[in-house]
Amino acid sequence: MTTPASAKDSIVQTEQAVKLLLVDDHPENLLALEAILEAPGQELVLARSGAEALRHLLHHDFAAIILDVMMPEMDGFETTRTIRADGRFKSLPIIAVTAKAMKGDREKCIEAGASDYLAKPVDPEELVAKLRAWLLR
Repeated sequence: MTTPASAKDSIVQTEQAVKLLLVDDHPENLLALEAILEAPGQELVLARSGAEALRHLLHHDFAAIILDVMMPEMDGFETTRTIRADGRFKSLPIIAVTAKAMKGDREKCIEAGASDYLAKPVDPEELVAKLRAWLLR
């Protein structure tokens, strides 16, 4: 997968680092997301489960979450609902991603509380564009 030059720039130009939480149960998917998003001014925290993502939320302030939908034990829907149940994270951008994109998946993700949705394989430019749009609101 090639990364467009624009993705190697910081997602949002700020004086503080932008901290993103990447959640996927497959290490190769985390590596792909990391390759798209790693850039100066960005800090990436990786989680391999919904439960691990929730633990990270206790210790870090994230600008956004990129969250896989299909994970064992606690899927992306349940993880999103749990995050949204905590009032501190009401406006935290959550971009849901799934490989088994089927009709109605986007609506299910939004209904669960996701801010946006992407199908896998993730298009790097689309991911960066969505993140910028949510972070600049």
